[in-house]
Amino acid sequence: MKEQEYRKKKNDPSLKLFVVLAKAYRAVTDLSNADIVRYGLNPTEFAVLELLYHQGDQPLQKIGERILLASGSITYVVDKLEKKGYLERKPCPNDRRVIYGAITEKGTELLNEIFPEHWAKIEQIMSGLTDEEKEQAIDLLKKLGIHARNFDENQKN
Repeated sequence: MKEQEYRKKKNDPSLKLFVVLAKAYRAVTDLSNADIVRYGLNPTEFAVLELLYHQGDQPLQKIGERILLASGSITYVVDKLEKKGYLERKPCPNDRRVIYGAITEKGTELLNEIFPEHWAKIEQIMSGLTDEEKEQAIDLLKKLGIHARNFDENQKN
């Protein structure tokens, strides 16, 4: 690489943004996950229960898509939650190939107890930004995510 090209690239903030974004994500996720673990759940189990708590019964395949989990892994997580009594499988009345995950009464009671505390923890973690800065960050990260998704799709074509 020629020195002039190197200097131009060195002044490009793209790599720095990537590193800062990755470090911020890691720091926030580590704090959130530590909060979740104290309730006896791992982050994936919590994500499944939270989805069912807020969105109602979901086809198992859709749960995996919604929380970005591979289909083989969703079965394992659902099995664990079912053994703990927090989730049950329900067959779809219209299509016997489809199985729904449904939060149980015990799971609902657990989320009723822990979700407000977890939300408060998330608010504390995010309190390093003002509400206006949070809205700006949301807009910018959405824009970046959409661009990255479109970039990936354009690379395939």
